[in-house]
Amino acid sequence: MVIRRVVVQLIKGQRLKRRNKKGFKQNYFKPRHPEKIIGNPNDIVYMSSWEESFMKFLDNNPNVVRWGSECIAIPYIKPTDGRVHKYYPDFYMEYFNRNKDFIKEIVEVKPEKQIKKPTTRGKSKKTQLYEGITWAINTAKWRSAQLFCDKYGLKFSIKSEKDIFK
Repeated sequence: MVIRRVVVQLIKGQRLKRRNKKGFKQNYFKPRHPEKIIGNPNDIVYMSSWEESFMKFLDNNPNVVRWGSECIAIPYIKPTDGRVHKYYPDFYMEYFNRNKDFIKEIVEVKPEKQIKKPTTRGKSKKTQLYEGITWAINTAKWRSAQLFCDKYGLKFSIKSEKDIFK
């Protein structure tokens, strides 16, 4: 598990490798505006180049008042085992929108292909199974996040590369 390895590295105080086994860029993010950070500004980890780009946007955007990375735990029931697990959305942010409304939002960053229900056409059984399980787990997390946001008056959104790199 990539997340488990990163957590173990952080606990042991090891330096992160620049790329994990699947080729995703990982490292520590150094904010230019640490006063905006929720939590420790020296302990912000990005798990992909897309997350890094989103962090730069949050850090440099003057309308963003505060933000944090994986700073909220939302309980959800994992469909593969029926047990309660914790979901840590990628970002929590507080900002003023174009209308000067103060918004509190939880954001998940995912590849476009993981936001849509997977297709089975032309894929091996193994790939179909993997994508189906990933889809079921992600939708369970997102349903729980939406319920959490509704309860606490927050906004929930999922951003893909199409949103980040407009």
